[in-house]
Amino acid sequence: MTLLALIPARGGSKGIPQKNIKLFCGKPLIQWSIECAMRVPFIDQVVVSTDNLEIARLSKSFGAEVPFLRPSELATDITPGIDVVFHALSLLPHVTDVLLLQPTSPLRTENDIESILLERQKAKKQSAVSLTVCNKHPALMYTVSGSKEIYPLDKSTNACCRQQLPQVFSLNGALFLASRNYLLREKQFVTNETHPFIMPPERSVDIDTLSDWTLAELLFKYLNS
Repeated sequence: MTLLALIPARGGSKGIPQKNIKLFCGKPLIQWSIECAMRVPFIDQVVVSTDNLEIARLSKSFGAEVPFLRPSELATDITPGIDVVFHALSLLPHVTDVLLLQPTSPLRTENDIESILLERQKAKKQSAVSLTVCNKHPALMYTVSGSKEIYPLDKSTNACCRQQLPQVFSLNGALFLASRNYLLREKQFVTNETHPFIMPPERSVDIDTLSDWTLAELLFKYLNS
């Protein structure tokens, strides 16, 4: 098995300009994911997929490989993440397994990475993804129509309090793991055959907005105090 840690980092972030190289707790955001991956002995290669020369330069200085630049058509706001993975696989034919590490999850640890690898192996699955418990159940959510009418999002559950509801989970964006063959066959990381790797909420912040950034920095300082 040749395991690739693939870190996607385009240069055109709009919500937080230059997000991937903005300083997070003293280091460029992407550096946390690169260094975390490099501390895991099971990972054979750490590659950053980017369209941006500055991100490429910094990533190399942190120890990652940047063997190619991603074409502009794969670096838009609406580019499916799986297309970035397929692009990397097409250029790295020796890779048998991919671990996708989004730089927007700086709170993940090398122990999380090692654990998902070991859990997938033990479960004898070809794919695994990280999830966390949702703090809001779909049964307690609503949609609002254009005419301001309120409709329950989940009509199948009549429970009125959180304690009566089963736990639900959401992808936290930290870890996506699959074999090459699985990805080429399924065209995605997540199917009914995917192994769930549960992470705690305090390591599950996926930075998309400035408020996410602030929360992640506070949690980082708390977890490392």
